[in-house]
Amino acid sequence: MTSAAAPWTRFRSLAALAVALGVGAAGFACEPVGDQQPAGVEDAQYGPHASAIDEARRILDSLLVAESIPGLSAAVGRESQVIWSQGFGLADLAHDVPVTPLTKFRVGSVSKPMTAAAAARLIEAGELDADAPIQTYVPSFPEKRWPVTTRQLAGHLAGVRHYRGAENFSAVRYPTVTAGLAIFRDDSLESEPGTEYSYSSYGWNLVSAVVEGASGTSFLVFMDSVVFRPLGMRQTTADHTDSIVPHRTRFYVRGSDGRVLNAPYVDNSYKWAGGGFLSTPEDLLRFANAHHRPGYLRAETLELLFASQRLQTGEETGYGIGWRTRQNARGERIVGHGGSSVGGRTIMTLNRDTGLIVAIVANLSSAPMTADLASRIEDLFAK
Repeated sequence: MTSAAAPWTRFRSLAALAVALGVGAAGFACEPVGDQQPAGVEDAQYGPHASAIDEARRILDSLLVAESIPGLSAAVGRESQVIWSQGFGLADLAHDVPVTPLTKFRVGSVSKPMTAAAAARLIEAGELDADAPIQTYVPSFPEKRWPVTTRQLAGHLAGVRHYRGAENFSAVRYPTVTAGLAIFRDDSLESEPGTEYSYSSYGWNLVSAVVEGASGTSFLVFMDSVVFRPLGMRQTTADHTDSIVPHRTRFYVRGSDGRVLNAPYVDNSYKWAGGGFLSTPEDLLRFANAHHRPGYLRAETLELLFASQRLQTGEETGYGIGWRTRQNARGERIVGHGGSSVGGRTIMTLNRDTGLIVAIVANLSSAPMTADLASRIEDLFAK
């Protein structure tokens, strides 16, 4: 394994790097899901799924009204096929801009499994040891009372703290992922790694720095080259506040009086890996489908990501490397992740046994995009 001091020096370009990792178009076994244009609810041929789609529309229409959600978007797929994709409500209340399948939403912590895919590629290439101390790849990060590994960070077992106060409303622009580590780099660990499950988005800030150190490439460039482009995720990008991002929704919060208000300005550059990406439900289908069968990743790598980690006591946490894992009422294996951000909520689930994928996003912080909602939608299409 090469260290951070000798990063990817044998590759003369990112294109060569992608080929070496086996993520170019010729080596990608999972076809992207759907077209690059909106699925178009009027002209899609739903066939045997018509009744399921009608009921799913009713559920989401009712949710939109009951929760005063400005806009949401949903997609359901099975393996490489889009079964249904539709936008609801408005992406921009002030200008009456409707949500379409191309509307980009903040996906919050669904950024974590995306980042896990980048780390997985490095593990497969022998450039990242998930059990090595993180200083192997991020030598500038101070050593703590106990050593911390990437596996522990990615499973929320490292003892790194989560947000304090209103830190998740940060409006500070950080030029690099390592600059963002300044928020917590000098804080002590809250527990000995491996002894407690404690959810931490800041832990994923460190994972992004590990990816940079192991690859020798800027984190966002690496994500685009090794995850987004190979998987056909053309509508997924970092939520850059200084850029014109086509089809980006406006973001909303609910005030103390219940009114829907414009979300406060935030800059997510401090947490790209843990919650800083924009995406669409159809792109989330593409991403999840790439994890249904070996192809983009090896079979053993998928198990590495999905297998629940354990505390030192042996107790399972229900969280692997960037993926939550559980069984549904039918005993089928479900993996996925939810996302909560300022002005956004997301849920994405993949049924490992049937290949059924559900992705729902909304542009309101308090929208109930829950695993239960995804299960209700999945159950309609499982019949």
